[in-house]
Amino acid sequence: MNGTVLIAGPTASGKSALALALARRHDGIVINADSMQVYRDLRILTARPTPEEEAQAPHRLYGHVDAAETYSVGRWCRDVAAALAEARGAGRLAIVVGGTGLYFSALTKGLTEIPPVPDEIRAAVRARLAADGIAALHAELARRDPATAARLMPRDRARIGRALEVLEATGRTLADWHRDGMPALLDAARLPRVFLTCPRAELVGRISRRFDAMLAAGALDEVAALAARGLDPLLPAMKAHGVPWLIRHLRGEIGLAEAADGGKRDTRRYAKRQHTWFRNQLPDWPVMTPDAARATLERQLDRADSA
Repeated sequence: MNGTVLIAGPTASGKSALALALARRHDGIVINADSMQVYRDLRILTARPTPEEEAQAPHRLYGHVDAAETYSVGRWCRDVAAALAEARGAGRLAIVVGGTGLYFSALTKGLTEIPPVPDEIRAAVRARLAADGIAALHAELARRDPATAARLMPRDRARIGRALEVLEATGRTLADWHRDGMPALLDAARLPRVFLTCPRAELVGRISRRFDAMLAAGALDEVAALAARGLDPLLPAMKAHGVPWLIRHLRGEIGLAEAADGGKRDTRRYAKRQHTWFRNQLPDWPVMTPDAARATLERQLDRADSA
């Protein structure tokens, strides 16, 4: 069938399992909307679908970005537009699934205003400013966004830093944003959509069990291989939940149990922030448990099939 389904929710809430079940039954293509699952170096630790799961239905935008890159919401919008067009062209159901709220907001509301810059990107630009100096960052801006660089004073630390933050976060220049923004690709009000939830204690248990399963599946070796690349620790992939803690363990600074506890704690905090973001930014999305969501989406898709 043709059409699109949107599945959001906090980490470890069962989004991927629901998306795969729908894809198997309704000839769907699963399209990633998680900003960490794009990185090819971290299949295990970001809980990407396994090769066996990927063999059951087409998956797009998973593991297609190198960890040395900073992937932006603007780039995701371009990539997801191509994935949606592929699904439409094949007459298949597009199932967009993930936990990155800004992706869903950009997809359904557009980016007519410059979106908030993630804290990690802002910190990375400030660290480079302190380490390399304003002249180096202005020269970089002149290469990447000459129109903005030309109208800024070469020593204007605040505005040069802001311009680079926007570039890193969105993949678009300030001039682009000021000219035309980025339109919405989908109208969420006309689509089956859901935000998954479950009781806090259950989600905490899911996060803990999943992290333990990741370790058993080889997450430590995965992080060791990533650490061996010597990448900038401020890159998004290097700050994925669990990575900094496991690197500290590999360096002999802490035990594995402490590293695992730290990774689980960071993941729990992130899940809380995901709930808060969606509640404030996309309040009209139906909130359901995984079982209720599957039943509801199946009814909606069955009605669409028979229409």
